[in-house]
Amino acid sequence: MPDRQRADARRNYARVLAVAEREVAAHGAGASLEQIARTAGVGSATVRRHFPTRRALLEAVSHGRIEALCARARELTGVGDSRDALLEWLDDVVDYCVAARGLAEALAYDPAGADPVRGNSCATTLQDAGEPLLRAAVRDGAVAADVTVEELITLIVGIVLATEHHPGPSAAATRLFRLAVAGVSPRD
Repeated sequence: MPDRQRADARRNYARVLAVAEREVAAHGAGASLEQIARTAGVGSATVRRHFPTRRALLEAVSHGRIEALCARARELTGVGDSRDALLEWLDDVVDYCVAARGLAEALAYDPAGADPVRGNSCATTLQDAGEPLLRAAVRDGAVAADVTVEELITLIVGIVLATEHHPGPSAAATRLFRLAVAGVSPRD
């Protein structure tokens, strides 16, 4: 949000964002924009002025979590076994996506909802943060050279969205992610 906005516009933005965080936490990515507006005490046009798309709202709500995941990637870069560091970070991404309703939706690829200039800023930020971890694992021969962070995030998003209504979404998502990493071949 630009600093040039009027004080009341900045207050409205902050109030809408705070309410949106609570609503998305309670109802996931499908949280009602009208309910957010009512609870924030603003009109739906105000919500849409600040957040022209649902994706823009989800990205704003997810910003803090994305920054925490980026900081975690920086902490793990260059520490210990490169494969373990990458997998620990990806496990954190899975955990965050399960715990933070709406985050997986914010990271999902959506050509219709993406900004043609910036793309999906949450996914791009997360991909940039994970890139050094992946490069180290590839360099060490622990991960195939043709794997991309974008593919890994897409895999996680798919798993989280597929398990979000499971009775134990965290355990199910973690199990499926581990299964994807290990493969289905029996261990030697």
